[in-house]
Amino acid sequence: MRKELFDKNPVLKLSFDFALMVIEYCEQLESDKKFIVARQLLKAATSIGANAMEAQNAESKADFIHKMRIAAKEAEETQYWLWLCDYSPNYPNCDSLINKLDEVNKVLGSIVNTARKNLVNK
Repeated sequence: MRKELFDKNPVLKLSFDFALMVIEYCEQLESDKKFIVARQLLKAATSIGANAMEAQNAESKADFIHKMRIAAKEAEETQYWLWLCDYSPNYPNCDSLINKLDEVNKVLGSIVNTARKNLVNK
């Protein structure tokens, strides 16, 4: 069931894969005793996919757009935490996470824009 869902839905696959990468990175942060940033990053990053998943059972097109916008907002918060890690001299490299998040953001933006156009043109 899970594999088919992810195979058919690029944003779920991307956000899930990204969340797994973030979990691994946050475990590294926690081993370095960087608990506060690890916790904030983990919450925001895993929320992207959770909101995208919730959008799959939206009650209306407007509700779908709303839930996907929440996922996009969580992605923006995640970007903030990753930038902090990137610019902090004592944090492990997170370039691969930033690049993966860029992919997630592009897909989320495309979904939201297309859904809005379809809602307006209805």
